[in-house]
Amino acid sequence: MEKYNYGVIGLGVMGRNLLYNIADNGFSTAGFDLDEEKVRELHNGATPGTSVTGTASLEDFVSALESPRKIILMVPAGKPVDAVLESIIPLLSPKDIVIDAGNSYFKDTERRIADLASKNLHFMGMGVSGGEQGARRGPSIMPGGDLEAFKLIQPMLELISAKVNGEACTAYMGKGSAGNYVKMVHNGIEYAIMQLISEAYDLLRKGAKLSTDQLYEVFKKWNEGEMNSFLIEITRDIFKQKDDLTDGFLVDQILDRAGAKGTGKWTSEQAMEIGVSIPTIDIAVTSRILSAYKDERIKASQLYIKEEVATPENIELFIKEVGDALYLATLISYAQGLALLVKASEEYKFDIPLKDVVKIWRGGCIIRSVLLEKFYTAYTENPNLSNILLNREISEIVKSKVKPLRNTASFAVSNGIPSLGIQSALGYFDAYSTDTLPVNLIQAQRDYFGAHTYQRIDQEGIFHTLWNTENI
Repeated sequence: MEKYNYGVIGLGVMGRNLLYNIADNGFSTAGFDLDEEKVRELHNGATPGTSVTGTASLEDFVSALESPRKIILMVPAGKPVDAVLESIIPLLSPKDIVIDAGNSYFKDTERRIADLASKNLHFMGMGVSGGEQGARRGPSIMPGGDLEAFKLIQPMLELISAKVNGEACTAYMGKGSAGNYVKMVHNGIEYAIMQLISEAYDLLRKGAKLSTDQLYEVFKKWNEGEMNSFLIEITRDIFKQKDDLTDGFLVDQILDRAGAKGTGKWTSEQAMEIGVSIPTIDIAVTSRILSAYKDERIKASQLYIKEEVATPENIELFIKEVGDALYLATLISYAQGLALLVKASEEYKFDIPLKDVVKIWRGGCIIRSVLLEKFYTAYTENPNLSNILLNREISEIVKSKVKPLRNTASFAVSNGIPSLGIQSALGYFDAYSTDTLPVNLIQAQRDYFGAHTYQRIDQEGIFHTLWNTENI
């Protein structure tokens, strides 16, 4: 009986497309799903001439794979992954490899690595970004963990991943659950950029009074220059989509209540846990939560009537400054996420190669952008860079755009246009680039009411003062 090179469990849209991608690149591939309809669809959609099979029998699926078996899980994170592992482990042999390609929480991956290692099995966490089309045509792939297992699947990953300048958008992300951690942070940055784009859109339609057609033209122009990126590109296209039920555009008929799947929240929680400041990512998560308060927001808008938004005197200049503000705030969002990876790599001993992270994010993934080329250069020059804002070339870009960011934030605040992401990016930059913060007063307060001690600027040591309490 023919033995297949790779197996994929979970034949939803992402799983099926990834399987086709593997098969199109010359590997025989088997798929498994309990849903027999999905198994039938698998056969119907395969490229003619490729070696693809599917089954709804787990036993048949496992026995169809060559040894060592290489099985990719494309199932929802959490309990579904554990359920699949519980079912499949008894059918596996020593040295078989299981790869979780979903958005699993990195601590769950650590637990699973240890569990399967005790059974002489390999387990890897692997982030995959690019959506449905990315999975089919070339995603950004972030594998981490078992180096021995990675080397066995590396040739396949390099073939199926996106390519930039002939380089594969995949690389080893580090030890343990580093692959899942990098993908988690990728998604946190994605949250932030999407929030910033939505705020820029809001400023342009409320401030510059741009129509949806005009918004299309603005984003089209932005995407043709230094802001070229996947998210700007799809935003451009969204403004062109007509609504089937009305005479207008679809975007104008979509309810302003955002969904979320958890990875943004995990990023924020992780940053808090290990002590990294990522306020723009945090605020993007918070903003999605706030959007769910639709009924309360309607009541509040009726209670707190806002004045009409002032129209800028120079519309063209305003549009340019909003673009520059979006560019810089986006850069700052990347800086926050990458700083989190630096700290996490130390904290969890991941040994994450930042140069390779930004290299593989240049293509295939949701946050791909030409800006990442500049980051790649920066990390190539200094792989140990703690924050991308400390790179001299990047600092020149920042300095050229910080005034438009201030002007844009000022306009939003003055006119009551929500701009939590833009304001947080500016606030982060101002705090990060200030040598003396007013935290000395906070330390004095903490010592006053809780004897928490403080340090001095003029001598070493830990100090506590018996503060004058006569006025209490």
